[in-house]
Amino acid sequence: MARKDVLKGLLDAPAGAPAEAAEAPALPPRSGRGAIGAVSRSIADLKARSVVEIDPFLIEAGGVRDRLETDDAAEAGLRGSIAEYGQQVPVLLRPHPEKEGRYQIVYGRRRVLAMRDLGQPVKALIRDLDDRELILAQGQENTARRDLSFIEKVNFARQLQEIGYDRKVICDALSVDKTLLSRMLSVADRIPAEIIAGIGSAPAVGRDRWVALASLMEETETDAATLQSMIALSGAARSDDRFQAAWDYMARIIERRRAADAARLPEAQRLYTSDGVPLGQAKYDRNFCTLKLRLAHTEGFEDWLVQALPDLFTDWQARKLRNAGKDTP
Repeated sequence: MARKDVLKGLLDAPAGAPAEAAEAPALPPRSGRGAIGAVSRSIADLKARSVVEIDPFLIEAGGVRDRLETDDAAEAGLRGSIAEYGQQVPVLLRPHPEKEGRYQIVYGRRRVLAMRDLGQPVKALIRDLDDRELILAQGQENTARRDLSFIEKVNFARQLQEIGYDRKVICDALSVDKTLLSRMLSVADRIPAEIIAGIGSAPAVGRDRWVALASLMEETETDAATLQSMIALSGAARSDDRFQAAWDYMARIIERRRAADAARLPEAQRLYTSDGVPLGQAKYDRNFCTLKLRLAHTEGFEDWLVQALPDLFTDWQARKLRNAGKDTP
């Protein structure tokens, strides 16, 4: 099986077990009454705390995807390290809720993949977790590692919200407060999932630049399909560079618009009194007309103007309406 297909099978769909796969160790019974039941539960607890070896082809994906992309160099490094020193850290699995004798990954996907490639059994801890406990364990493991980028955490939160988990569970899984989670989900709402997937993890890009990218998309009204094409045309191999390609494309749109707006704006006007004394100037940009007055020459006119502006504006509007009525046939 090609490595790419192995990855797809592990992360996206259940992997088929080869015919010679060893039978997975059975878990002890969970229930019982009285002293015998207590002993059984104690044995079950001890067994759950012990490390067992599982055929990697009996292990399927569980929870939600936490990473946006794979790092081939990092995967090769992990595989080489395990080949030389062995698997030092066990993965965490739970019994598959629907397929007897199979397991789902709680965390440790990369280690399971490496052990598949090496043809070795996976050292694992097995916990009987429900779906909520799986999500919490997966999220807290990611937080403890501190190696997920901001946008990968955003994507993780978005998936949990789409599945139907409430915000408290998502906060607990990511170890964030409600304010930060709201900002993360705002980014997820404003940037289409296909753009996030196209850019990837962008480990060097933090929250502020992702928020700014969302604002650029809204300001430029760039649709997802167009931006995806521009990212692809950039040919950027690194995720951070793909982010920069998206940023640069929209920044150029903004620059061109501002240049066009500037060409249409009135030129700055110097202001004088009727006898030629300079009062100041009026300058225009895309959003404002700025009036600058020389206080040495205005004799308090500036204070009167500020207070009179509302009435002056009302009078101007009335004259405008009267003139419009005269022009109507």
